[in-house]
Amino acid sequence: MTHTDSVPLATEAAEHPHAFARAFNTFDPVVVDRFYEPDALFVPRPGEPVTGPHRLRANGRLLAWRVPLRVAPRHVYVTGELALFIVDYVIEGRTPAGEPVRLAGTATDVGRRGPDGRWRYVIDNPFGVAPAPE
Repeated sequence: MTHTDSVPLATEAAEHPHAFARAFNTFDPVVVDRFYEPDALFVPRPGEPVTGPHRLRANGRLLAWRVPLRVAPRHVYVTGELALFIVDYVIEGRTPAGEPVRLAGTATDVGRRGPDGRWRYVIDNPFGVAPAPE
């Protein structure tokens, strides 16, 4: 596992998706969870939001693939201490067992600048533009 301070949180909103990708690519769920506010919401599957320890476990399942994340922010809109992130992403490669993985989409996320000046997710919705479940 990677030391939890190894990937610094972003001080600029536009840098937050890239900093998150660097944290994700450590494959350490504790490092990744630092990029969320304590009560932040993560949507590991459309229509199934989780928070707290469930968020940590859901991210841990993705990280267990040990397949890197690439991000390409489309838009970052900031007002005051809040930001809306529209980010294209892809998780693509092979697991340690050799299984192919490809997960791609456009996330619609909300972040907030904390009192320490660092950005964290309030809502992390990787399926932001996915159709609603039937």
